[in-house]
Amino acid sequence: MKWLINLWRTLNKPTKALTLGAVSISAFIMGIIFWGGFNTALEATNTEAFCISCHSMESKPYQELQETVHWSNHSGVRATCPDCHVPHNWSRKIARKMEASHDVWGWLFNTVNTPEKFEAKRLEMASREWKRFDRDNSLACKNCHNYNSMKWESMSPLAQKQMKRAAEIDQSCIDCHKGIAHHLPEMGTARAPELIAEVGAGVSSLETNQTYYSALTKPLFFSEKGDVEAGTLNVATKVKVLETKGKRIKIGIDGWRKKIGAGRVIYMDFGVNILSAQLSKDAAETEGVIQTFEEKEDPMTGLKWQRVEAQIWTDKDYLLTELQPLWGYARDTFRSSCSVCHTQPDEAHFDANTWPGMFQGMLAFVNMDQDTQALVQKYLQEHSSTFVKKEH
Repeated sequence: MKWLINLWRTLNKPTKALTLGAVSISAFIMGIIFWGGFNTALEATNTEAFCISCHSMESKPYQELQETVHWSNHSGVRATCPDCHVPHNWSRKIARKMEASHDVWGWLFNTVNTPEKFEAKRLEMASREWKRFDRDNSLACKNCHNYNSMKWESMSPLAQKQMKRAAEIDQSCIDCHKGIAHHLPEMGTARAPELIAEVGAGVSSLETNQTYYSALTKPLFFSEKGDVEAGTLNVATKVKVLETKGKRIKIGIDGWRKKIGAGRVIYMDFGVNILSAQLSKDAAETEGVIQTFEEKEDPMTGLKWQRVEAQIWTDKDYLLTELQPLWGYARDTFRSSCSVCHTQPDEAHFDANTWPGMFQGMLAFVNMDQDTQALVQKYLQEHSSTFVKKEH
């Protein structure tokens, strides 16, 4: 301890031998040494070799990168990990390095050290990177790709139309090009995490003879205990609770079906292809599951339709008391996701039977899990010109 006190006194003692110039030059040289050492260390942690060793990434994302054009192409230009994941701007680079402390924590505790753990975390990690790219307006992409340098004539007509529109507004590349270097997360099993975060997991207690709306696509069952599935209940479908048994409820689904085949598909209304539920063939043919009422012929197609009620079991979770939270989320998703490539049409621009084909054409350019896709399509159909009369 004594030597530390003596050192402190020496450092605080005014110099007798050195001039101000000598002190200034010494400080300048020490500054250069410090800055050089700092930047050397910074660049050493900014290499692909460091990334795939420290982050235990070599077995998954590094192998996926090697399957893409960013690894091998006719020009011989290759993107490395830091090219995309470390900002080139110095202040943002330092901020990103500070954020990387989270990665060090994950490496220490083996958060993604197996393929199973990696897949379980893939959606979370991908979402975090997409948000960062969106925040930086895909600057990492634009360090190599420049709208002004693109050869429009070499693109397909569709690509020209979309890319020229993107260039006009300096659009973020990640809006349309998710999954360009690594595999996309399995969105079908994600259970719409952003949707549930927005609208909630549903009511905790259900009352018989009351109506509710499904917040997710849910499996249907033959009984209150069995595991044999009898079909699927679509998102945003109105149901009536008929009976409660443990973790399951018996519900009534009112709607219409086409009088063809087993009549397994239940639609929301006569003549419109808005899906409410799809029963299995066995369920549709089981006595007591479907009750039929009136019958009508569609003058547009000549098909006969039946008004029906299906009585079947499902789990109690993910049921809401009102549709508005679902419609609010669907509206915001449609207006944000479906406007990145072009100006999206008004909801009432098409009728309910035209929207599915139009919407399916948009899905190649956006990233939605299956529940969100189904919800947005249903929102567009139920707010279409079939139900909302509006001049265009």
